Amino acid sequence: MAQPPDLESLQLLVHVADQGSLTAAAAELGISQPSASKRLSRLERRLGLRLLDRTRRGSALTADGVLVTGWARRVLDDLTALSDGAAALHRARTAQLSVAASLTVAEYLLPAWIGELRRADPDLHIGLQVTNSARVCELARHGEVDLGFIESPGRPSGLRSRAVAGDRLVLVAPPGHRWTRRRRPVEPSEVADTPLISREAGSGTRQAAAQALAAHGLEPVPPLLELGSSTAVRNAVVAGAGPALISELVVTADLAAGTLAEIEIAGMTVERSLRAVWRTGSDPTGPAAALLAQARRPTGKA
Repeated sequence: MAQPPDLESLQLLVHVADQGSLTAAAAELGISQPSASKRLSRLERRLGLRLLDRTRRGSALTADGVLVTGWARRVLDDLTALSDGAAALHRARTAQLSVAASLTVAEYLLPAWIGELRRADPDLHIGLQVTNSARVCELARHGEVDLGFIESPGRPSGLRSRAVAGDRLVLVAPPGHRWTRRRRPVEPSEVADTPLISREAGSGTRQAAAQALAAHGLEPVPPLLELGSSTAVRNAVVAGAGPALISELVVTADLAAGTLAEIEIAGMTVERSLRAVWRTGSDPTGPAAALLAQARRPTGKA
């Protein structure tokens, strides 16, 4: 045999054995029956063996074909194992530390924490997924990340967690909004009855706002706008679309510059802990433990 068989032909042979016919195998692989027939004829010539008995009723493997099909399966399985192993090595190389973080944490706190970590270990490779708090918890529960960071209130079920920073939600509006002209604070009921610019369902910011209103026996009306990031919410408020309850981390510069105004809510503050989460049954080790320690340091907070 001058040249080994090609993988596509071996795959076709295995499909013929599994499907029971050349026509069905060709359809499964998305090739025409004549093309499949030519491919198998070429394989037979290359091996010097007859692999199929072709009759008007269809094609069946010969005794040699059965043996070759078994060897072909082993070759294809080994190739799959090679590909999977190489992919695992690549993931280990490019993401020695796998992290998921909610958007506010990822934008305003995590860069400083990771920067300090990388200064201590320049060769550390970090894989980061940025999503909402609900999805971060899901990834952590399934062990798909070493460490997660969330902004939703309370301790998530089925996970271990630790507070790493504090945050406050503030009610903000553009200068000139009717609430900015009032001398007295806005009532919680007014906030609940006013369509606000909001994050999407599953966001920790939205959960914290709803929980704070629920503590006053209130349920917010549907949002005026529902946006996928805190930055998008901030931009919409700056553009004059309406007020929002938003992380103070996001609007600190705007409040200082007068681009946005903070509106006091009578008898209501929305403070929350930003938490690290990880899978139950183990403690963070290695780079994950180092990142957790960095996040808990006062100097690591933005």
